[in-house]
Parts: sequence; C-alpha cells; structure tokens
Amino acid sequence: MRSIKQIKNLKGKTVLLRVDFNVPIKNGKVEDDFRIRASLPTIKFLLEKGARIILITHLDKDGTASLAPVIKNFFSISKISKEKIMFFENIRKFPGEIKNDQVFAKKLGAMGDIYVNDAFSVCHREHASIVSLPKYLPSYAGFQLEEEVKNLSHAFNKIKRPFLFILGGAKFSTKMPLIKKYLKLADNVFIGGALADDFLKVEGYEIGKSLVDGVNYDIKKIIKDKKLILPSDVVVHSGNKLIAKKVNQIGRNEIIFDMGEDSVKNLASLIKKSKLILWNGPLGKYEDGGAKATKKILKLIASSKAESIIGGGDTVAIISKMKMEKEFSFVSTGGGATLDFLANGTLPGIKALK
Repeated sequence: MRSIKQIKNLKGKTVLLRVDFNVPIKNGKVEDDFRIRASLPTIKFLLEKGARIILITHLDKDGTASLAPVIKNFFSISKISKEKIMFFENIRKFPGEIKNDQVFAKKLGAMGDIYVNDAFSVCHREHASIVSLPKYLPSYAGFQLEEEVKNLSHAFNKIKRPFLFILGGAKFSTKMPLIKKYLKLADNVFIGGALADDFLKVEGYEIGKSLVDGVNYDIKKIIKDKKLILPSDVVVHSGNKLIAKKVNQIGRNEIIFDMGEDSVKNLASLIKKSKLILWNGPLGKYEDGGAKATKKILKLIASSKAESIIGGGDTVAIISKMKMEKEFSFVSTGGGATLDFLANGTLPGIKALK
C-alpha cells in the first residue's frame, strides 16, 4: 500500500477520506468514539499539508441514520475548524455503494483529487467507496489503516513465542477458519464465550439452553488437538440466580453466562508465559452483564509483558468502557475485518490500494 506520506503535494488538493464512523449512538449521543479518535492523526496530517477534506462514512446498515451526532462528536473532540472539513452524506444512503456500482464510484471520484482509505473496519466489504473509488483517483492508505495491517500481521509474520490465541464471542461460521489456522500457528488456543458451548456439547457435556450454532463444523477432529483449551468451569443462569459450576454439572434448564474462576486462573498462567497474545471476542454474555471474566483477563493481559493485540467490536467496546485502550500493544478498530484479515492476510479494500 502507498502511504499518505508519499503524496508529494497536498496544498489546495481535495482529499476524499474514507473513514468508519459507524459508532454506537444512544439518545442522539455517540456512546463510544474510539473509531473517530483513531482517524484523527490522518486527518490532522492531511490538513497540515494544506489539503481540503471530504469525509466519507456510513452509519448503520441501511443508510437511513443521520450523521448529525457523529459530526457533533467529531468537531467537539478534534477541535478542527468546520471550514476545513466537509462531511459527505451517509454513504449507504445510496444504493450504488453496497452494489459497488462503477458509475456511482466515478461520480464520487469526480469530487476530489486524491483518495485516502483509513477505514480498516470496512475493508472486508466490496463496496464502491472501498474497492472501486481507488480506480478513479490516486489512492493511498491512512495512518490507522497502516497501523492495523502492521500490527495484525504480527499474528502470522515473525511470531513471538509462546503465542497465545484467545477466541470468544459467537458467530461460529466466521471464526472456524481462524480456529483451524491458529491451531497451526499458535502455541495455545483458548476458546471461550458462546463458541465454547459448541465444543462442550461435542465433548458430551450438558449445556442446557446455552447458545449453540447447531451446524456440524467437524469439531470432533479439532477437539483432539492438544493446543486447544476450553473452560473447565462456568457461571450459569439458573432460574434467576447466577451459580458457579464445573462444566460437568450444568443442568438442562441452565444457560452458560460467563467463564468460571478456575478457567480464569488457567488462562492467567498461560498469559504469564506468553510473549504474544492475540484476542478476539468476549468470554461471556457481556451484553447481559456477563463481562466479569473478560474484564479480569483484560487486566491480566494489560499488566503482562507480552505483546498484546486485541480485536473484535464487542471486546473493544468493553476496553473503551474501562478506558484501557492505551494499555495494550494494539487495539484494532475492526470486527469482521479483523477476523477476515487474520484468516486471509489481506482484504479487498487493501488490495484495491495496490
């Protein structure tokens, strides 16, 4: 990828800057502006070099959401003059964006002189503003996109060992390629969250009414791998109570809510030994209050000497609430993009810049 540092003259040029300001909004206010803050170094660099900027972002899936709360948050945290930056409309409002329509991409290109992509978290999408706009303008990577590629590549290039991979959350179908890949690359692979439910079920444990994917992913083969580690105890919802149990004690009407103390201790000993830790996805039902184990593990990783790379929208949301973004080696802005990059080593939006 060509870096924005390679642009020879920016003075008076209009830069179309693709960012991802698709952030959570509640009661008209931005709840978590991590992604907005991540774009500021690129924006400030372009402005210092004399460029005019048109920011392009989407908000929500269907493009109907107003960018007003995002714009308000952006100018309040950046302290940048409103005369220097223009926001394009919510890009997903236009059918040509998701359809990757070339006519639409060409129209977008006509608005500027240079294209810069700093939206790693949507680089897995083959949308017009990601993969087609670069065809019509000189195109470069912003600083955040470069940082994402550089840091996430540490998980498969020049790996520090022992290497611990922690994978949680749900969406088994998107994470199965990662499990297979990192059972080969990592020294230990710890599976938590709803993903662990499927493994425990295959091992023959009762998991009650816990979330399972239900699709046969050939787990029986993987489960024999000595690198694979599962929770040994859990916290379950039993009626209206939370009860700690070994994995062989779960009742038929119970729901696995979080990971137990013994599992945390087991993971803590692995963290101490590791020189590289890659983590994606929470280890409990964090949206329902089951973030206790996740928070404990985050604190253990933050205080360890290992290089730590954390990704996944839900995990990053917890980190932001804990105000711990700077306590890890790198925190990715991506969700699905992070998973795809770790699995494939590149993304459509990255290829488009070459």
